[in-house]
Amino acid sequence: MRANDGTRTGGQILIDQLAIHCVTHAFCVPGESYLAALDALHGSKIGLTVCRHEGAAAMMAEAVGKVTGRPGICFVTRGPGATNAAAGVHIARQDSSPMILFVGQVGRAMREREAFQELDYRAVFGTMAKWATEIDDPARIPEIVSRAFHTACNGRPGPVVIALPEDMLTERAVTDDATAVEAVEIWPGLTDMSRLQKMLWAAKRPIALIGGSRWSEAASAAMMRFAERFALPVATTFRRAHLFDAMHPCYAGDFGIGPNPKLLARVKGADLVLLIGDRMSEMSSQSYTAFGIPEPQMKLVHVHPGSEELGRVYHPALAINASPTAFCASLEGLQPPNEIAWRGESDIAHADFLTWTEKATAQPGPINLGEIMVWLRDNLPKDAIITNGAGNFATWINRFYRFRQYASLVGPTSGSMGYGLPAALAMKTLHKDRTVVCIAGDGDFMMTGNDFATASQYDLPIIVVIWDNGTYGTIRMHQEREYPGRVVATELKNPDFVAYAKAFGGFGVLVEKTADFAAAFAAAQKSGKPAIIHLKVDAEPLTPGMSLSAIRERALGAAGKP
Repeated sequence: MRANDGTRTGGQILIDQLAIHCVTHAFCVPGESYLAALDALHGSKIGLTVCRHEGAAAMMAEAVGKVTGRPGICFVTRGPGATNAAAGVHIARQDSSPMILFVGQVGRAMREREAFQELDYRAVFGTMAKWATEIDDPARIPEIVSRAFHTACNGRPGPVVIALPEDMLTERAVTDDATAVEAVEIWPGLTDMSRLQKMLWAAKRPIALIGGSRWSEAASAAMMRFAERFALPVATTFRRAHLFDAMHPCYAGDFGIGPNPKLLARVKGADLVLLIGDRMSEMSSQSYTAFGIPEPQMKLVHVHPGSEELGRVYHPALAINASPTAFCASLEGLQPPNEIAWRGESDIAHADFLTWTEKATAQPGPINLGEIMVWLRDNLPKDAIITNGAGNFATWINRFYRFRQYASLVGPTSGSMGYGLPAALAMKTLHKDRTVVCIAGDGDFMMTGNDFATASQYDLPIIVVIWDNGTYGTIRMHQEREYPGRVVATELKNPDFVAYAKAFGGFGVLVEKTADFAAAFAAAQKSGKPAIIHLKVDAEPLTPGMSLSAIRERALGAAGKP
């Protein structure tokens, strides 16, 4: 209840700040350590999704931050609630997504006694979060929450963790509210853009690589206009394919895991690489082999909103501290040379991309995930959202699905298993009218599969396509490569996923042949319920171009074994 004396509880002050900062939705698993904050949410305009595991709740918040550019909000309880949520914090860190995790804490008088479920959150999250802090005084909540929004959004975005002592949330205080926070766009200087234009005019074989966060639909459109004016080939980095329309004539493809060999050769052979927004870390850099370290073999122009990332691994010929949205707007002022030396290269690069992705490769067994991805790309609306977690199954998404619209791909660059389902729930919460499809592996889905109950509870008719090969496929692939034939710890015994879906009040259907997928998908859509399409597949196909047996035989041959 609100008092009439001008005082508010810490919980009320906190929720008032979230409303001021335009938060419309939060995700949580309830806990006794932050009951006062939960009570303040009662009757507020902030929607609340109650999840079944803190890891899933944190992933949902991270997905919202990734797509909207505004911090996703998550509440969890102390101790095990916080450690369960750590997976989502790690994703937000590696994916550069704005997120704020509020964690319950023991009462202030009990601290440093190892009270029930007590943790030192500054120590636990200190290397994972951009900022980890604890609020001692309810009068300082507006100040600290305002700082949290600034920290999460600005520079290189990331997660903030705020611990909330239980008694602080019930204490009453009089304090002024903060004002709403807007992210600060970092604009490139005129000298930066002048130098970039001169470098482009001098180039013979340039290419742009785009990724990272702090993009927007306007930035994506501006980048496509720039590429068209300069006839510049553009590739997207690992799990950022939604930043550039796959059917744009300048699109060269996905430069992530297992890229088109022709695209890899193009990047390595470029004399100028314009890298926008991305850190070019392990996955996109092909395990740090695409560029020389610290001196790249080509001229590198690195554009990044976090100044600490410029020169951290690669020494760029031109470092531009700018956010992608501001930088891409500034590209409008650049003029192409009268004679573009590389004219025609974007056409060749796009043709190479189309050839690489046009037709699914043959696979062992009666189900071909490549053909299913081709069917989805041909039949889903352009604004459909695809989510995924981690596993070899995702290589078929990267290879054969063509993303046409901004924010139509939501996947973890951190490679976190279990991400696809929570991300799909978050996207359907944001976009009730859009088709949301989660592509998951069997091991991947079971990491967070209990939150399929959340889909049913909130009537979120997502469609989950489960690639069930009875194995942790990525680990099995590495296992066969390094220790061929010595299978241990990678085999799985899975539930009946059709029965699983129905047990939660959803729709389930089994598919054992590629030809049956279209009808199964139509039935899932028609059901109007959260749905699981269970693809029962063989363990042989590990990637679009490699089978389990081929990897084992190659490894045995290299070792000189019969």
